[in-house]
Amino acid sequence: VIKDWEVIDDLQVETQPGGENPPDTTIPGICEGYLLKRRKWPLKGWHKRYFVLEAGYLRYSKNQHDVTIGRVQGSLDVSLAVMTVNKKSNRIDLDTGDILYHLKAKSHELFYIWFTKLQAHRLYKKAAHGHSGILLTHGGAAGQAQRNEDLSSTGMLPSANTAVNSKVSAWLQHSHNPDTCVQELNRCHVDISEINRLIQKLQLLEAGQAVNNGDLRRIISTQNLLLEKPKKPRSGKIWHSRTLSRVEALGKPIRGMTKSLSSSHLGSSPQLGASVPSIPDYVYSQLSPPTVTSPEGKKVHQDICTISLRVLASLKSVHETLSQERQKLQEIWEPNNIHQSNTLAEPAAASHLSHRPPSVADSAAEYFDASADVICDGSSEVSDESGLSDGSTTNSEPEEGHASATRKYRASIHRSPNGVVPRSTGWRTTLPAPCPDNSHVGLMAILYNNIGKDLARVSMPVPLNEPVTLLQRLCEELEYSELLDTANNTPDPYQRMVYIAAFAISGYSTATFRNRYKPFNPVLGETYECVREDRGFSYISEQVCHHPPISACHAHSENYSFWQDQRWKNKFWGKSLEILPTGMVNVTLSRYGDHYEWNKVVTCIHNVLSQQRYLEHYGEVTISNLKSNVCTCKITFVKSRYWGSDTNKNEVQGTVLDQSGSIIHRFGGLWHEGIFCDTLPTPKCVWKPNPQPKDHLIYYGFSDFAMDLNELPPDLTPLLPLTDSRLRPDQRMLEEGHLDEAEAKKDFIEEYQRERRKELAKRGEEHIPRFFKKTKDSCGRDVWLTNGTYWKVRENPGFTNVDNLTVW
Repeated sequence: VIKDWEVIDDLQVETQPGGENPPDTTIPGICEGYLLKRRKWPLKGWHKRYFVLEAGYLRYSKNQHDVTIGRVQGSLDVSLAVMTVNKKSNRIDLDTGDILYHLKAKSHELFYIWFTKLQAHRLYKKAAHGHSGILLTHGGAAGQAQRNEDLSSTGMLPSANTAVNSKVSAWLQHSHNPDTCVQELNRCHVDISEINRLIQKLQLLEAGQAVNNGDLRRIISTQNLLLEKPKKPRSGKIWHSRTLSRVEALGKPIRGMTKSLSSSHLGSSPQLGASVPSIPDYVYSQLSPPTVTSPEGKKVHQDICTISLRVLASLKSVHETLSQERQKLQEIWEPNNIHQSNTLAEPAAASHLSHRPPSVADSAAEYFDASADVICDGSSEVSDESGLSDGSTTNSEPEEGHASATRKYRASIHRSPNGVVPRSTGWRTTLPAPCPDNSHVGLMAILYNNIGKDLARVSMPVPLNEPVTLLQRLCEELEYSELLDTANNTPDPYQRMVYIAAFAISGYSTATFRNRYKPFNPVLGETYECVREDRGFSYISEQVCHHPPISACHAHSENYSFWQDQRWKNKFWGKSLEILPTGMVNVTLSRYGDHYEWNKVVTCIHNVLSQQRYLEHYGEVTISNLKSNVCTCKITFVKSRYWGSDTNKNEVQGTVLDQSGSIIHRFGGLWHEGIFCDTLPTPKCVWKPNPQPKDHLIYYGFSDFAMDLNELPPDLTPLLPLTDSRLRPDQRMLEEGHLDEAEAKKDFIEEYQRERRKELAKRGEEHIPRFFKKTKDSCGRDVWLTNGTYWKVRENPGFTNVDNLTVW
């Protein structure tokens, strides 16, 4: 239930009176144990993962053994996350903008332990950042010292090949001082050695307190606090969580958790001898962990923080320098060597294509937990929510072979000429008015008041909209319909699949410049037609349902038919907005009778509340031919690396597989730059987006094709039904720059739609779509297909001669 979700306010770091003493930066106790974590694609359940919360960082692995050996699947800084909780369902969501965790505890007691510990670690991290930066733990400092010792012992980087060309020479001349990185790393080595000495000194200062209680030390070193849920006879699975620190322990393992902890478990510790009345009361006390009271100890803490900041600054400088130089070298190296590598690799690839197993690059770096044990949950809470992003930094990142393949594809795409489609005369090249400035709109208040809700049902101010509806957005997926024409004229079924895959990818390219505005939500019964004689297709769409909102469309030409019905589920998670489309896309080719079907991937807008927002797609697309099992296609939209540069974003790679699973074709690139296939008889760029028109940024980021969608020529008006999106008054007012009038008209249209639905409900009737019908597909799913009446009525007797639905 939406009202059960609560946004946890950021904790304020308290300082001592007078500002003489720094805020308390004592590290809270570690909390670790198993939690349920929502799966990635396709999100039909939860899986069990072992989480460790330490020094303000939450990391997880598949099991406790993986934590022991350092095999971490993902981590995040809890102080940077917006935390929302659902106490009734024991749910915790953490959203940093780039990373999103959906967690669930198996009991109310465990929920309060994790909830309170997360609060304590958030408070600690904010205090540490506010005082003097990031604190390094002993193990982290020692590991960093070892790494820097290894780096400094190597001396200079290996020298480059003496036969460098003129471009490489120019690069070296404009590069930073080659000794700068070595000097910075040497300084890091000295500073980290000093940190190590200070930590050892701090341990000696604190040892006195620990020596006074030998029983406490023994308990901490052997078991600490272990909270276990009793075994169930059916499942045999154990769920537990434990907390530990240098100064806290609550006795031996507690089997069969009750609502209170007996004082007998605490008898070995004088300081903790009193009984704890309840789990929430105990874990709440952890918000104020014991501190080092010795002035000398606090002085050592300050010294560690100061030196740590110095090390951090040096490492950042080294990282920035190396990243810049690496990018320069890649840009020089790729164009000069990609052609040679392709020439050498093609004969080998051709001879071993059907005999060798797929490599890492070939398999497109699968990043889902395919073999993970899944705990399915059939409750509506799981199926009705669309939290898709996941913070896993291991499974969601491409392998090195994958990244190098993408660089190769990208270099080939850049050398390919632009395939610009000639514009027909008569189509407009600009909009009547530029897009409005919406920086004044209180987007934060709107979204925070609707956390967890489906934003498709939330009314947004007009300045946040662009002058197209979702029905017109679906038509934008046909911008590169020439790929379907090419597929219909390609005899080889494997090569046909490559062009179908390129068409599926091309539909996402429109999002590149479209993260500042959203399309209008169509009202029930709204329609849109698009007849493009220059492209050879006719398109019709209709809003067939309002709750849930479903848009159906169909396009046909002499070479293909294209149809889909889509429902978008939008969720706001604190710093990011996710859009999950449901429904399948279908294409049939007239010459060969093929019927292709595929799903869509997740779209996520990161940093939605800031001006640095960006958009990405991630997930896997599977294309099947329902008329033939000769081949299938798998496409992976790679989730961007957390620390990656902009050149590593928007990666996509795919493979065409035969019946036995052998790879026949490989292709890849970036969904906003193009797709290159190096296994065709003649390797080539199979798709490249058209250049954007001049001043596109001041016109909502529209492409030439998008500019045409809402154009209303005088000779077209009599042919359209009154429900067509071009005739929607609030959208037309926005396009012409009349914001106040558009806002008032939008409110009127939405209220009129609510009144229409109420009248239907009173009569016990439901809205019946006019041009689409509901049926079942071969898999038993509800789908909306055209009933074939739109173009017949348009031709005879014409929409002006029949009764039309009034929608505005």
